[in-house]
Amino acid sequence: MFVDQVKIYVKGGDGGNGMVAFRREKYVPKGGPAGGDGGKGANVVFVVEEGLRTLMDFRYQRHFKADRGEHGMSKNQHGRNSKDMIVKVPPGTVVTDAETQEVIADLTEHGQTAIIAKGGRGGRGNTRFATPANPAPELSEHGEPGQERDIVLELKLLADVGLVGFPSVGKSTLLSVVSAARPKIAEYHFTTIAPNLGMVETEDSRSFVMADLPGLIEGAHSGVGLGHQFLRHIERTRVIVHVIDMAAMEGRDPYTDYVTINKELQEYNLRLTERPQIIVANKMDMPDAEENLQRFKEQLEEDHPIFPISAVTRSGLRDLLFAIADKIEETPEFPLSHEEEDTGVHRVLYKHEVEETEFVITRDSSGTFIVSGNAVEKLFKMTDFSRDESVRRFARQLRGMGVDEALREKGAEDGDIVKLMDYEFEFID
Repeated sequence: MFVDQVKIYVKGGDGGNGMVAFRREKYVPKGGPAGGDGGKGANVVFVVEEGLRTLMDFRYQRHFKADRGEHGMSKNQHGRNSKDMIVKVPPGTVVTDAETQEVIADLTEHGQTAIIAKGGRGGRGNTRFATPANPAPELSEHGEPGQERDIVLELKLLADVGLVGFPSVGKSTLLSVVSAARPKIAEYHFTTIAPNLGMVETEDSRSFVMADLPGLIEGAHSGVGLGHQFLRHIERTRVIVHVIDMAAMEGRDPYTDYVTINKELQEYNLRLTERPQIIVANKMDMPDAEENLQRFKEQLEEDHPIFPISAVTRSGLRDLLFAIADKIEETPEFPLSHEEEDTGVHRVLYKHEVEETEFVITRDSSGTFIVSGNAVEKLFKMTDFSRDESVRRFARQLRGMGVDEALREKGAEDGDIVKLMDYEFEFID
């Protein structure tokens, strides 16, 4: 089973809670506050592992939750930071935020890493809140919540050469002959339902990765047949090797096949047509193949090199492999898609910071005011409501953010109920 797209949930570890404590040693007068800070929560980090070829593991584990930081302790002892959670992914994995569609990371090389969900910082202990006016505060913070998000992992094969063509034209046979790959081969359409990769080495010791991609048919760009599953993997290839059944054993016309496949590539993504193409006239050992090849050459308008071969008898393969290796050497790597060039979004690792809405006030059918928003919810989660001093600080912070003023503008009066997450407060003017 080849899994090439999967949606998972990741959450960075929450920070550890700060501690409220006081020094109580003998002979230390006016000991003062001694609560330590909480440790930092773990990040969720993706690392490229060369040996992996599919996203299969993610079918069975779709939730990745990193450890929280250790809580602060007395005697000013800080909690321990948690170790990052390492998740291994195959090369060619593109990580996208499911909600915003932003590309978080494009992971291509062995050992490359990207932080996908950040851990929260540890909460401060009461030592941090000591001031001349309040030298012994009974006040500490809870740890900051870790970042959480749904992400989509998409695998785009890192092959130098992509074999394209209608089903049953001999792509799998060609790959099995020129490399050590052993794809399933049979006389029916869509034998190949997952891309097969093979390492090919030419006689002059040049090597490249060739992918036999699942059969393409008319309408694939809109999802017909194996559709997008196939086209996704061709985006990264540098050279397209177009395999055509010159013996027309399926009863189709070779030139029509050629035009149809190219039209599909163009419909899916215009940049695909910029890649150099090498045409392989396969099954030349069959009757009628020579005549069909002559007719094909007359109809062909573009100047693509044509290599007559027979994958079964292995004739013509040496020259073909040399030509492919030459073409790879002179072809630069392509940026991924034309949309990204237009919008200026390139698939490189960059920090995607969500714009924080401080707060939004709405009202439900029962007349309760509901306060929501990233900043205010984070503040709420970091407040220790078991201590009056922390509650008073939270009230001051809300006032400073303008929540009180906004509630008044919305018509809140003394005694009205205000709800924040799962908790309800009474509005006191």
